[in-house]
Amino acid sequence: MSAASNFEELDLYVWEGKADILERIARCMASFDVEVIRADGMPPPPQDRGTALRPSVAILSVTVIDNGGLAHATELLQGMPVIWVAAAARERDSRTYPPEYLHVLPYDFTCAELRTMVAKLVRQLRARDVAPQPPDELVAHSDAMKSLLAEVGAFANCNHSVLVRGETGVGKERIAQQLHLGHEHYGKGAFVAVNCGAIPDGLFESLFFGHTKGSFTGAVHAHRGYFEQATGGTLFLDEIGDLPKYQQVKLLRVLEDGAVTRLGATAPIRVDFRLVAATNRNLREMVASGEFRADLFYRLAVIELHVPSLEERGEIDKIAIFKALLANVLGDELETLGETPHWLSDAVAEIYFPGNVRQLRNLAERVGVIARQMRCWDQNLIQRAIALTRGTPTPAMVAGNGNGAGGMALDGERRGWNSTERNRIIAALEVNDWKRQDTAQHLGISRKVLWEKMRKYQILDGEPGIPEET
Repeated sequence: MSAASNFEELDLYVWEGKADILERIARCMASFDVEVIRADGMPPPPQDRGTALRPSVAILSVTVIDNGGLAHATELLQGMPVIWVAAAARERDSRTYPPEYLHVLPYDFTCAELRTMVAKLVRQLRARDVAPQPPDELVAHSDAMKSLLAEVGAFANCNHSVLVRGETGVGKERIAQQLHLGHEHYGKGAFVAVNCGAIPDGLFESLFFGHTKGSFTGAVHAHRGYFEQATGGTLFLDEIGDLPKYQQVKLLRVLEDGAVTRLGATAPIRVDFRLVAATNRNLREMVASGEFRADLFYRLAVIELHVPSLEERGEIDKIAIFKALLANVLGDELETLGETPHWLSDAVAEIYFPGNVRQLRNLAERVGVIARQMRCWDQNLIQRAIALTRGTPTPAMVAGNGNGAGGMALDGERRGWNSTERNRIIAALEVNDWKRQDTAQHLGISRKVLWEKMRKYQILDGEPGIPEET
């Protein structure tokens, strides 16, 4: 795409300070639908730059810094991207420039250089203005999921931080996206997702706070950190419980001050975002043990949401999610294959998915590949794939304690994977001496869910063991 195609109804606000760049810019843009506006000393433009119909770009000579005009320019920028034009007389130390010193033209810039840089920023503006596509609709047939989505709808359009709790793989990020899209202001900005458990040692400050050009070896460009990137939108911090304590302190300071300072810079930058954090760990226990700061916890958990596991959601959601995932895998081929067979739905309903929706997606992909290649619902091959899913051990199943307990758990669970859910629960109860709390933890479900399943299958305490399969 040519640069000219980006210059439809464009405003360029120019602060030339001591330089003589306004007329050169006007000449370079004379053949396009571009209005070049002298901004030095002008009052703020009447329209809201965030909703202006015409895209706007600011061009500032670095001489406005020496001329005392930077404060005035800052008042008028209102979110416009900025191009800096370097001074003609001397080299300048980039560390004295504002942190937003990202796009630079030489003083003797050519028309081609100017047009190329302006076109790049206009493309970014137009991409930013495109409304984000909402994620696929969440399946919510179960009472547990309907209750959660009702809470999400109630709290989405508030400015307070949200802590999303739930087991691994339940879809905590999907809930965070729903919270983001439901906010009338922050939902129009970026959704910046960060896995706190994957931050390399020594890079927290650079990744979160950003850095200026030359602030350390290898910093060849200025970088906007996650806090800046999320300004005007939502910052989603996944696995917040994995954040080391020294990083917890720095996060808390940003939440309290609403400002960050890039590495290598001295001027703070205001940030404004909605924070959503997620964890599969018990932060209250971590606070009690000193692993997690209490003051940060209370800042994060103004609102708490619990995402139910597949076991808590029950068979109705398991089957519905599986069918939706299978439809995504097969696409138009699903119509040729016909309705998902009842034996497949029944098998999915009986499986315990310790990996939750992620593991269910894996099974849907396996089944979809088999159905596509065989051009039918090949029961033998699909049941083999289901057996492999049932036999996937969880960490609790294989964790030994030196006296063979881990082997007992694995053996007991394997017996359950190849039988009904009732027998699987009995096997787990036997392994854990019929202690419900230990059994629930072993199975990856809550004690309440375990009790409800025991009542459903009429399992009595101390019931005789399952006979060996023949």
